[in-house]
Amino acid sequence: MTDDERAIRQLIDTWLAASKAGDTATVLSLMTDDAVFMVPGQKPFGKAAFMAASEAQKHIDIDGKSEILELQVLGDWAFLRSQLEITISPKDGSAPPVRHAGCTLTILRKETDGRWLLARDANLLLPSV
Repeated sequence: MTDDERAIRQLIDTWLAASKAGDTATVLSLMTDDAVFMVPGQKPFGKAAFMAASEAQKHIDIDGKSEILELQVLGDWAFLRSQLEITISPKDGSAPPVRHAGCTLTILRKETDGRWLLARDANLLLPSV
């Protein structure tokens, strides 16, 4: 495994840990300013909309796991294909946890400072049982 592949895998681990901790600032630091997200049933949205949605989710806990199925580094760009599972639970226990699972396709860009950041993400998560 190359240093770039290790750095990208660490980015994914950091993203999941920060999401679980409710650390929106860390999650935002892992994406480019021009990041674009694509999810079922919505128009593509950027970092500002991601941040607004995160602020609106302060009352829930998010726990997830990701299995990277493919990771390719092509110079200063990389893509990864993964299987992602997340569980969303109200902090107050007012409703049962909801599980979502599916595939993602993520494009990452290596910045001039050497950090890898998420630039594009297509996430096909759907509710699952």
